[in-house]
Amino acid sequence: MRLPKPISWVRGGLMLLALELIAISINWFYAPHRVAAGGATGLAIIVQESFGVPLGLTTLLINLGMLALAWWLLDRGTTRRILAGSMLLPLLLAVTPQLRLVNDRMLAVIVGSVIFAVGVALNYRIDASSGGTTVPPLIFKKYFGIKPSLGLFGIDFVVCLLNIPVSGVEAFLLAVFAVAISSWLMNVIETGLDRKKAVYVMSPQLKMIQARLQADYGLTRLPARGGYANTETGMLLIVVAQPDLKALVRRVHQVDAAAFVLVVEATAVHGGSFAED
Repeated sequence: MRLPKPISWVRGGLMLLALELIAISINWFYAPHRVAAGGATGLAIIVQESFGVPLGLTTLLINLGMLALAWWLLDRGTTRRILAGSMLLPLLLAVTPQLRLVNDRMLAVIVGSVIFAVGVALNYRIDASSGGTTVPPLIFKKYFGIKPSLGLFGIDFVVCLLNIPVSGVEAFLLAVFAVAISSWLMNVIETGLDRKKAVYVMSPQLKMIQARLQADYGLTRLPARGGYANTETGMLLIVVAQPDLKALVRRVHQVDAAAFVLVVEATAVHGGSFAED
């Protein structure tokens, strides 16, 4: 869940913090080990290693190009939303010194990925952006119907591939590893560690199952119609914490071993109540 928009100076401070975390991850962990883990900053690392151009300058040029594309092919709202981050991140990359804090490349990639993910997730929560290669996926979606997540994956993978001619196969593998860690951690930060499951139960013995569960679980009975017999039936919806899932399914099957149980991820649950053991 995104945080409600705070007053402007607080939001500005949080944006600066988020962008500085991204800059630290690049200048202290990725760039010193020549690992380009996708995005505009990854391209900047490739350019720095190949031609000696400073990270901040390359990132600024890429972001200016992306701003122009957003203004031309997307909308003014998107351009305004990414404008501040697009300008501030190159500045922070320029003023944050490049330091080789650790010598082990794997450790550097892990630590850098964690810091990067926290920075990007914080930016997302305040509805901000660092610009860069977040723009092309939006263009792909608008004009070609390609999902933004798929478009971003494709761009990041191409950037990761560029590690091979510049820094070698090991850098490519580390870059892919970094992208995977960052993506997973950003998802965890966004949805939280306390994951819930939505469980749907259908059975001819639904009343008995409901009686067995309702003392310990909050549940809702929904109307349903069988697709084969076209008869009115019912369905239970129960939201439980991950550790309680197996116990719930076991109790359902103790009443009806053939009960239909569908379990889906509930990435966010607001309001209501449910029991937790």
